[in-house]
Amino acid sequence: MTTTPVRTEHAERTDPYPTRGPREVTTARQDPVVWPASGTPGRSGAPGPVSRADLAGFERDGFLTVDRLIGPDEVALYRAELERLVSDPGVRADERSVIEPTSQDVRSVFEVHRISEIFAGLVRDERVVGRARQILGSDVYVHQSRINVKPGFGASGFYWHSDFETWHAEDGLPNMRTVSVSIALTENYDTNGGLMIMPGSHRSFLGCAGETPRDNYKQSLKMQDAGTPSHEALTRMADEHGIRLFTGRAGSATWFDCNCMHGSGDNITPYPRSNVFIVFNSVENAAVEPFAAPAPRPEFIGARDFTPVR
Repeated sequence: MTTTPVRTEHAERTDPYPTRGPREVTTARQDPVVWPASGTPGRSGAPGPVSRADLAGFERDGFLTVDRLIGPDEVALYRAELERLVSDPGVRADERSVIEPTSQDVRSVFEVHRISEIFAGLVRDERVVGRARQILGSDVYVHQSRINVKPGFGASGFYWHSDFETWHAEDGLPNMRTVSVSIALTENYDTNGGLMIMPGSHRSFLGCAGETPRDNYKQSLKMQDAGTPSHEALTRMADEHGIRLFTGRAGSATWFDCNCMHGSGDNITPYPRSNVFIVFNSVENAAVEPFAAPAPRPEFIGARDFTPVR
């Protein structure tokens, strides 16, 4: 196991996933991918809606897809709510909204499960939270939620990254016990900036080089710089793991491990790609002080309320 002492205001602690240092460093994953149910060591996965075969695929690849998680009527409901939110001047002016630097369109709206009761209902839906509990083996809370709006004709993408690298460095999540779900509210074509993942990349942790600037989130939510891998590391990982592009109709969903190397390209087509993105973290993996940042990010990006989803 590779560990690095991390100095905090109160004491020195050991970090199993060092990052934001003078150079890139690769660390073997120290945590399960599919966690045993709390209190049942050795058992793979808690009870839930995911089949054993799909759990095995998630363990191997770091992701699983559900072709129709929600139906057409539900898609219409959530898409209308998305349009309402991004059209609301009050929401646009809120710090939880991120604006595209070139087009000045809304790029993302964070903490949607607190802004909107409709999206709060989706978070509590057993089809959604039940899979998170099963994969993580415990009760879960929402570490982050957002809607991503990728309108046509120039919406920018999200550069290659591991979410856990940021959540560990800047939010203080200690371990890899976090899972995300991206639910498509529009058709995902192979041309409109879809999600790309390197299968199997979740099994090792790439610690990035460079320090975290203060209030880094103000820049990183628009264009990420700190916490991004080098071209050499990405080439090596792509050669080893390959790249999978996710397409599918509205209502489909992709679940992926917090340490998957993933990203998406710009959308220069006429066809929007919008989704709702929910991050579930185990209540047994609550955030502590950041491991590689001057201070935690704001609550709307990295929650400090660890109340389980009911």
